[in-house]
Amino acid sequence: MSRTHTLKIALAQLNPTVGDVAGNADKVRFARAEAARAGADVVMLPELFLAGYPPEDLVLKPAFQDACRAACEALARETADGGPAVLVGLPWTEDGRLTNAYVHLEGGRIAAVRHKVDLPNYGVFDEKRVFVPGALPGPIVLKGVRIGIPICEDIWTDEVVECLAETGAEILLVPNGSPYWRDKNDTRLNVAVSRVAETGLPLVYLNQIGGQDELVFDGASFVLNGDASLAVQLPAFAESIVVTEWRSEGHSWRCAPGPKALLEAGDAGDYAACVAGLRDYVEKNRFPGVVLGLSGGIDSAICAAMAVDALGPDRVHCIMLPYRYTSQASLADAEACAKALGVRYDTIPIAEPVEAFEGALAPLFTGRAPDVTEENLQSRTRGTILMSVSNKFGAMVVTTGNKSEMSVGYATLYGDMNGGFNPIKDLYKMEVFRLCALRNRWKPQGALGPDGVVIPENIISKPPSAELRENQTDQDSLPPYDVLDAVLERLVEREMRISEIVAEGYDLEIVKKVERLLHLAEYKRRQSAPGVKVTLRNFGRDRRYPIVNRFRDPGTPAHKPDAAMVGASSRSSTEVVDF
Repeated sequence: MSRTHTLKIALAQLNPTVGDVAGNADKVRFARAEAARAGADVVMLPELFLAGYPPEDLVLKPAFQDACRAACEALARETADGGPAVLVGLPWTEDGRLTNAYVHLEGGRIAAVRHKVDLPNYGVFDEKRVFVPGALPGPIVLKGVRIGIPICEDIWTDEVVECLAETGAEILLVPNGSPYWRDKNDTRLNVAVSRVAETGLPLVYLNQIGGQDELVFDGASFVLNGDASLAVQLPAFAESIVVTEWRSEGHSWRCAPGPKALLEAGDAGDYAACVAGLRDYVEKNRFPGVVLGLSGGIDSAICAAMAVDALGPDRVHCIMLPYRYTSQASLADAEACAKALGVRYDTIPIAEPVEAFEGALAPLFTGRAPDVTEENLQSRTRGTILMSVSNKFGAMVVTTGNKSEMSVGYATLYGDMNGGFNPIKDLYKMEVFRLCALRNRWKPQGALGPDGVVIPENIISKPPSAELRENQTDQDSLPPYDVLDAVLERLVEREMRISEIVAEGYDLEIVKKVERLLHLAEYKRRQSAPGVKVTLRNFGRDRRYPIVNRFRDPGTPAHKPDAAMVGASSRSSTEVVDF
């Protein structure tokens, strides 16, 4: 094959749907047609694009493997038209081995196959469960140019890239399924720069976008030249097809300067991720819209704003469900928020059904004083009404509990935990406050909600309250949220010892109480709706704790175990679990 001295590589940063093999293949065709119009030599798509990523155990289903292979072969035949070559990922079965593969389609055939070597098996990743690793790869040849294809995790250590460089690769094309978490872009860029610095080879980092259950893929694809300078930066949270232009300069290749999008970072990135995750969960599951309880509090307000930004006001239905403890301020705040967002807003008082439940239970509860049971009846009545509206009209219930509440069990099973998806499940309460203030002065690109203030200032400034009893505030039973969140972040994200947290200045009794509540609430979290991952360690994929768990950190300084005590046991006191 004659060697070209120029190369046009189209980067297709697109949004696949897990299991929609035909739809994903059509996206490949669309991208190829766009690339052809721009005169590209090849179009590149993300990791496992034909299957959608991550396919989890679906990938073990032989019929699914067959469908992916058939789609790949059909796409290969279409390249006989002389148009751009295609680079695309899919699960690949050969000799009884299932791999995470990336294929080169050109000239009407499958010209080459490469297999992912380094299978991630930490955090949200579980690829060793379903795939076997490939052998160390050599480059493929495209228009006479030797192209190295390390797949996603293959660049997070140096072995695969070093092998490609040693076997003659001239350009590194890296297909990815890299999910969002806060400040992930800096980490990705640092990894890519390390591989470029080690090899002197330019690198294309192509990531998918879109939501898949708890995960959100933010795109933010980029191109680095061999001197580690940034040649191209694609946007985050948006589909994009960009043709990059390359020229041979002696023994190396260089990408011409292209678009450099500004990326959302920090709180803006978190907000955009929550919107993207909610949008795709609703769209890919084909719900007509969403319904949520709008209480006049900050959590439901931010969820309503995210829902409107994701779907538009016409597809969001907010319902106020007042009881005798609902304040006039909450009624006014909820109505003002709904008006600012432009959504349908209804009020359904719950006194009659709550009192009917109390009446039905009265003979059984005779002689017992009212307690959390009656409070939970209010929450469960609200949950039942919202689920009934969902059943009748098909809209999905959005549940609105934040990570602080989910951590310590400050939520009612089959009540305010009812729902199909929770956009703020991985946001602590103090982060919710920050995002509300942020949304009032900014909104993400592509958001469908109105500009300006959409969350009334009174919602942000008033003390949080579940309003399940007279003059109730969250701080009646919880530490102040700034303290609670700081302790939780150390317990959940960092797995710090109690003694280490206390050494940082936090009260021992508060830390021990928070740790106890964190463990006790595990059974609730197992029954909670999925929600967008934005932190390094979310509940679910990242943090998998047993429900039956007697261990409690004693809060004493760390020490080495005494061999004489190995095998000794202790008995813990009975734990009281609040439903």
